[in-house]
Amino acid sequence: MTTVASSAALGIAPALRRLYFVRFGFAIVWAVLLFAAKSLGPAGVALLVLYPLFDAAAAVVDARSSRATGPARGLYVNIAISLLAAIGVAVACASGVPAVLRVWGAWAVVSGLVQLVVGVTRRTMGGQWPMILSGAISVLAGGSFIMSASAQHPSLAGIAGYAVPGGIFFLISALRLGRTARERRDGHQAA
Repeated sequence: MTTVASSAALGIAPALRRLYFVRFGFAIVWAVLLFAAKSLGPAGVALLVLYPLFDAAAAVVDARSSRATGPARGLYVNIAISLLAAIGVAVACASGVPAVLRVWGAWAVVSGLVQLVVGVTRRTMGGQWPMILSGAISVLAGGSFIMSASAQHPSLAGIAGYAVPGGIFFLISALRLGRTARERRDGHQAA
């Protein structure tokens, strides 16, 4: 990585770190609220649609912060996928929990693959291994949501549980990204 690229990565680290902390907090609060709702009533539907909308908004913030490090194609793909997921989930809510699980699962698989690719392309920035792992786990979780839609009594509890590890991965990534940025900043000052 060149000095210019390293400086650009160092410059976006604080913005990504703040975004990851916000994503952690949102995921935990959202999971608790969805677990409490437990059904496809108005609160449950609103929460289910809100999550992919929040994901899209976070990807917009991430893309704007990342402009200096190069194209953010993966983030733009994530924005489109999350907006489609919000629409799909809203429509699926009218058909019941199995339909929601199928749409959510498909979204988790595709967005997990995108997160995996974005994390791999950013790995030299530091703090991205938790994002890479989170993307891989999202792919696996998405498959399990699709399969659980066929269960006798499908539940939204798995979706609520899905958000918690994702939030924890964002917290770990934020902490690691902060440490990496401090180490690089200290290294630049010493040079």
